[in-house]
Amino acid sequence: MGSPLSHYFIYTGHNSYLTGNQLSSGCSERPIVKALLDGVRVIELDLWPNAAKDQVEVLHGRTWTSPVELIKCLEAIKEHAFTSSPYPVILTLEDHLTPDLQAKVAKMLKETFGDMLYISESENMEEFPSPDELKGKVIISTKPPKEYLQTKSHKEEAADDKAEEGVWGEEISDDRAPSRQMSEQYSGKYEAEEAGEEEPPDGEAEKKARQGADNEYKRLIAIQLTRRKHDMDEDLKVDPEKVTRMSLGEKAYEKAIVSHGAQIIRFTQRNLLRIFPRSTRITSSNYNPMMGWRYGAQMVAANMQGHGRKLWLTQGMFRANGGCGYVKKPDILMNSDPDKLFDPTADLPVKTRLKVTVYMGDGWRFDFRKTHFDKCSPPDFYARVGIAGVAADTRMEQTRVMMDSWIPTWDHEFGEFPLAVPELALLRVEVHESDNHQKDDFGGQTCLPVWELRPGIRTVRLCDHKGQPLRSVKLLMRFEFFPSSSK
Repeated sequence: MGSPLSHYFIYTGHNSYLTGNQLSSGCSERPIVKALLDGVRVIELDLWPNAAKDQVEVLHGRTWTSPVELIKCLEAIKEHAFTSSPYPVILTLEDHLTPDLQAKVAKMLKETFGDMLYISESENMEEFPSPDELKGKVIISTKPPKEYLQTKSHKEEAADDKAEEGVWGEEISDDRAPSRQMSEQYSGKYEAEEAGEEEPPDGEAEKKARQGADNEYKRLIAIQLTRRKHDMDEDLKVDPEKVTRMSLGEKAYEKAIVSHGAQIIRFTQRNLLRIFPRSTRITSSNYNPMMGWRYGAQMVAANMQGHGRKLWLTQGMFRANGGCGYVKKPDILMNSDPDKLFDPTADLPVKTRLKVTVYMGDGWRFDFRKTHFDKCSPPDFYARVGIAGVAADTRMEQTRVMMDSWIPTWDHEFGEFPLAVPELALLRVEVHESDNHQKDDFGGQTCLPVWELRPGIRTVRLCDHKGQPLRSVKLLMRFEFFPSSSK
């Protein structure tokens, strides 16, 4: 943990204060506490003036979400920041405040965190400190761009998700989605603001006010956010004399990796890149985080309020390194030699092969009611096992259905999974209960970093749809690695 922050993937939350969907749920310190206890190291707070414009609230601006006082969030962060991990917590502040309220925020930050607050010795750092050097510290980073709705429609977004379901299977449903009418109102509310992500230039009066703003607020910003020029070549230029952080929305990032993939990898070797979900994900769904990790993006922000396969991948990645919230990027992403720069879309040679056997499972009879899966008979379980990683490594396979058994014995040996980039591969494991007349029932899941798998016969504990470990449900599995020449 002695390398600069930019050398690590960092467990990152998006709109960390929301209790549910992005449109109409409540704002509270409780989701922040849960995220910290789960190991999340980057917490996002959206700062807005209250109705009287004399205090600061946290809420998802211009929606129907109800606010929470900033001080409650800060006090909760102080109490729980280092319960699950000693490594630094980064607060990304989306700031919609006047200079006088910024001064109040600076005072709150100093009084709440005291010596826990990291203050850089210079305004521009030549290199980020390491997680070891920042143990027990809270780091302020601002100012993220306003996350307005992208122009992509809900139908186009659903089509993107469907393409991945072809490999992974149908996504777990979310019953907490807001109504279509509310969603359409939300979309219409932002149509006039979709054209640009940056704020308009300050007027003369605002410039004068900002010149007189409390410099203490600026001094507390340890990780500066670069203001985008909307020229990707310029945005991704690497300054050898200072490091910075950039934020890209999901849609902008998807375009950038097509046209500037190599530059993104170079940029993230020294600088931090945060990717955030597009705002049309009002049900708090998530994009595939592999899209970010393949190109070295450190802060792949996830909606922790939601659930589903994309979030399971994020949870799986950060089970690595003891669950401390920081995972060292593989060496292939840190090689700066232009002739050896990593290209995740290239036809890459196989490095190793993983053979997986799933023998049996047990525990459902203790954790679920007898009628949870089938009212009149024992459940019919099957297991799905596969890899999430670079495109060439991604695949899923399935066992047969084991009929009428609470203790299914599959004894299924999957074919070898060829891995071109095992350093970025996650083993995906799911169990479902087959139902001929309606959607199959969910029986548990987990994602495990391939590079941390120990060969041999292992007990694998499954989690629920939110990623929380089930009390009793486990699988008996075997993992074997073979050289790339193995047939």
